[in-house]
Amino acid sequence: MTQALDTFMNKVISVITGDGRNIVGMMKGFDQTVNLILEDSHERVYSTQAGIEQVPLGLYIIRGDNVALIGELDEDIDKRLDFANIKAEPLGPIWVL
Repeated sequence: MTQALDTFMNKVISVITGDGRNIVGMMKGFDQTVNLILEDSHERVYSTQAGIEQVPLGLYIIRGDNVALIGELDEDIDKRLDFANIKAEPLGPIWVL
């Protein structure tokens, strides 16, 4: 698993956590238990009433046992999105602890 994470180093990734949060940031490091270190990160908070809110987090560590999904973000497409006008249901928990 950790060999697959090497391809995400120094790239902008999106992480969905077990509690349904979406954290976006530049991956700067990880370990054998998939703990992730993200730089210049923010959380995207979805709502059906307002657009997507982006909450700045800065340097952020996500525990490996809370990682449900990791994917590389296409920065060109992401920069063109108008988050203020995108409305969506928030994700629920991926798993129940």
